[in-house]
Order: sequence, then structure tokens, then C-alpha cells
Amino acid sequence: MAHRLVLRRSVSVFLAILLLSAIWPGCTTTTRDRQRETGGQERESIGKYYHFEDVRVPAELNYQQKKSFVYETPRFKAGVLVFTKWRLDVDSLIDFFNYHMEKDNWKLVNSFKGKESILNFSKPDKTCTIKIKERWQGTTEVEIRVGPLGEKKM
Repeated sequence: MAHRLVLRRSVSVFLAILLLSAIWPGCTTTTRDRQRETGGQERESIGKYYHFEDVRVPAELNYQQKKSFVYETPRFKAGVLVFTKWRLDVDSLIDFFNYHMEKDNWKLVNSFKGKESILNFSKPDKTCTIKIKERWQGTTEVEIRVGPLGEKKM
């Protein structure tokens, strides 16, 4: 009798876990899904500028001030900004940067996608490299490097 009760409870727990695992992914949406649903209107309201007035960063990223630095002179500004977020859709993040960098007049030079994705952008007077790394513990680190282009020697 006790064996059947334990077996019945085990089956009930297993079915509950199975049901939750089937429903759980359906409750989450990615940035890309929300942009499709709103026709791209949400793209305008999300994001923030940190130190560089032409590099928008998704609002959901957490700024890591201790890992970041900015160097500024009267002629140029350069620096490295580091952000982190736990459980982030990297493809949506890449889409975000591609869209907003183009909107801020950056030109995509090249990109590399993989466990570590790199996006390289340029303007006539400066460059920007965005590195997106997925860590084994579930966090994603975004490193944004902005600097001037080298001057041509005469």
C-alpha cells in the first residue's frame, strides 16, 4: 500500500515537472519577438547612452563601472564600457546593436558570431568594437570599445 502511494506521488510530481517545462518556454519572449509584435516601435524606447552619445546600450544590461574606463581629450574620447546580464538572448542583442548603430550613423565593417561574437563598426573619425561573450554560468558580458581612427602619415 505504501509502495503504491509513493509510486503515485512520484508519477504526479513527474507529470507536474513535465507540464511546467513545456509551459515555461512559452511564457518568455525575446526582444526580437517584442519588436516583431510592436512593428519596431519598442526599439525607440529601449536603450541608454553611456559616455558616448552615439552608442546606445540596451536598458536591461547592467553597467560595470569598475571594469570600464573612458579617456577624453579636447580632440577625442575613447574607452571601454563593460556590461553584464544573466540569461540574455545573444541574437536579439546583436540585432539591437546592428539596428541602433546604423541609426546612429555607424557602418558595420564586419561581424563574427559564435560563443564569442564580435561586431566592428566605423565612422569617418572613429571605430567601435562590440564583443559579446556567453559565460558558462549563464551570464553574458558585453564589452564596447570606442576609439579614434589613426591619423594618416604624410
